Amino acid sequence: MLAEEVECWLASAKRRLEAGGEVVSWERFKSEFLGKYFSEDLRNKKEVEFLQLEQGSMSVAEYAAKFEELSRFCPFINVEDAMVSKCVKFESGLRPGIYQYVCFHEICDFDTLMHKCRMFDDAGKAKVNYYKAVSDKKWKCHDFRKPYIKDKGKKKDVGVGSKPNGCEMLQVLNFGSLL
Repeated sequence: MLAEEVECWLASAKRRLEAGGEVVSWERFKSEFLGKYFSEDLRNKKEVEFLQLEQGSMSVAEYAAKFEELSRFCPFINVEDAMVSKCVKFESGLRPGIYQYVCFHEICDFDTLMHKCRMFDDAGKAKVNYYKAVSDKKWKCHDFRKPYIKDKGKKKDVGVGSKPNGCEMLQVLNFGSLL
């Protein structure tokens, strides 16, 4: 639907823009197009969204993609002289753990910065997965059956005078969390 609308707009805009006999430059066309389909107000909102962008719960790859998407609405950040500013803005939106890792490197090339951040994020995920697997394996050997049932259907007396051992206590706590 939009393609048809744009085609109609383009035909009328072309007649209107060329009516004075001048050649329509790319900048003029782009200005007309953005004025019609992407208002100044919306561009300003996207610029503010970019300036307030933070990684939050996103992965570095997701954050970098969002950063690149929104950075095009900030013309001052995409010029060659602004590479350091772009890196500083990207770093400032990172989660504290990743920021702490990359900030002292003072990386001034945006692609290198993104690459290093992704590597750190991937290494952190691998570390978490490793310790989770080790932890799961460690607890797999524990028997978390109902604490009042002993092997082969015998009831276990966890009364006033008895002291449960560590595994029995974990079973009681686990049973209590299921209620």
